[in-house]
Amino acid sequence: MVKLTIDNIPVEVNENTSILEAARSVGVNIPSLCFLKDINEIAACRICIVEVEGVDTLVSSCNNPVKEGMVVYTNSPKVREARKTNVELILSQHKTNCATCSRCGNCTLQKIATDLAITDVPYEIKPQKGQWSKRSILIRDFSKCIKCMRCIQICDKVQSLGVWDVEGTGARTTVDVSHNRRIMDSDCSLCGQCITHCPVGALRSRDNTQEFFDALADKEKVVVVQIAPAVRAAWGEELGLTREEATTGKVVAALKHMGVDYVFDTDFSADLTIMEEGSELLERLKHGNNGCTYPMFTSCCPGWIRFMKSQYPDMVKCLSTAKSPQQMFGAIFKAYYAEKLGIKKENVFLVSIMPCVSKKREAMLPTMNDAGTERDVDLVLTTREFSRMIRAEHINPAYLKEMPFDSPLGESTGAAVIFGATGGVMEAALRSAYFLVTGENPDADAFKDVRGMDGWKEATFEIAGTELKVAVASGLGNARKLIKAIRKNKVHYDFVEIMACPGGCAGGGGQPVKDGVEMAEERADVLYFLDKTSPIRYSHENPEILALYEDFLEKPLSHKSHDLLHTDHEGWVMPLAPFRANMRK
Repeated sequence: MVKLTIDNIPVEVNENTSILEAARSVGVNIPSLCFLKDINEIAACRICIVEVEGVDTLVSSCNNPVKEGMVVYTNSPKVREARKTNVELILSQHKTNCATCSRCGNCTLQKIATDLAITDVPYEIKPQKGQWSKRSILIRDFSKCIKCMRCIQICDKVQSLGVWDVEGTGARTTVDVSHNRRIMDSDCSLCGQCITHCPVGALRSRDNTQEFFDALADKEKVVVVQIAPAVRAAWGEELGLTREEATTGKVVAALKHMGVDYVFDTDFSADLTIMEEGSELLERLKHGNNGCTYPMFTSCCPGWIRFMKSQYPDMVKCLSTAKSPQQMFGAIFKAYYAEKLGIKKENVFLVSIMPCVSKKREAMLPTMNDAGTERDVDLVLTTREFSRMIRAEHINPAYLKEMPFDSPLGESTGAAVIFGATGGVMEAALRSAYFLVTGENPDADAFKDVRGMDGWKEATFEIAGTELKVAVASGLGNARKLIKAIRKNKVHYDFVEIMACPGGCAGGGGQPVKDGVEMAEERADVLYFLDKTSPIRYSHENPEILALYEDFLEKPLSHKSHDLLHTDHEGWVMPLAPFRANMRK
């Protein structure tokens, strides 16, 4: 342990602790822009500088360790003057049109500048310029980039894709797609982690809120909205709501207030996914894994699908053919329930509210049109977009009276709600697979060993005397490590769940941003609580799912099920990057 003094406060921390972390441990907040613990500690922004007694120059606190007897001043006149100058220099290359920025009110640079009372920039303001495809789901604004390098490090160290890199030198230095590629031609998974870790508005997802409002204004359209499991654990964060206040009942009420005709729960189609994917797993275990020598992989996450198609295309056949819950819902509603409700499927405008950026692209795939209406899902909005729409409509959630999801697609189970947490799909699938094999329900928490925030988890379970080895990974860097181990025969599994975002959908790239804080675990706890308190915790016991099979689909993996609920992952093209070939070995 090392003893030191920070702003006249005695501090005792481990010897390898940075000055920044030591200060924060006693409630002294040193501002920073580029710092991400264990990921980006390069002191590029020079905002976290402090004064140390006996040292002539100011030192960066994020990458300098504490020393015995050190005396630190985090906000001395010398520090304040230098920090203010550094922020002003950053602002001189930053487009400061805050009112039109997606991060306005939630921007770290904006907050630091306000705290330093910067009301004018004494330097010529020359934001950088660059071209970007307007068709892209992922939008980069060169004029707002502050060169903190966070996006580069997240994509490289956490997601292992290296989509971003430094370009140019000196004053022309900027960040762009690596290897002189366009984003549309890259192997980007569209996970959105670069967006959630950008401290300003230099990265964002394409905003589709106006298309939503246009659909509401069209009297010929019947607007139907589905809400993903992980959205309920996060939608209230940007609105200042507590977990107890941010209920799904208020989500439904807010959307009905906007003019939405029907609001359904994607948890319903998550249960449907379990019925199909669990049955498919049992079939593959009996008759071979679709000609694949590797385990069957879940297919709910479109970011993970993009990763598999670009990095390990020879393993695509190992993916479950089951569509994601989002796409299953779109196909079932338009092909079946629209008629039951007396609606022409051509008039349905189906909107998904998702914790994910990659879902926007998934809905546009040519293979996602099995209901015969051009698209099964017409529009995808992120959780962030939903929160902005609530503010745009001047809705005060505190005054909303809770409303239930519409039926007959409103019933769901605890197994469905945990889809939003890493390991949740695996656990839900195993609950129903156990029943399908034995005819009896396991204890609902029998497979809880797959829970938790570890990036790579594995477990072994026994079902009717048969040993089943499973693994769960979240974050594409962990997925790459797991796949490499499988390909080298270092590990052997029967079933593998992978989510592109660390922590699963709860930490998705479309979720609210809280700079420097990872919220996936806290949100996952909400989902597990909802599972624990759910009256039904098994997908195969959902009465509306059972009715759907009896009235329409017949049984899991039936001909109708294959037509509507399954897909060909090789039916569309993902850009392949030749220079990544060596990483696929």
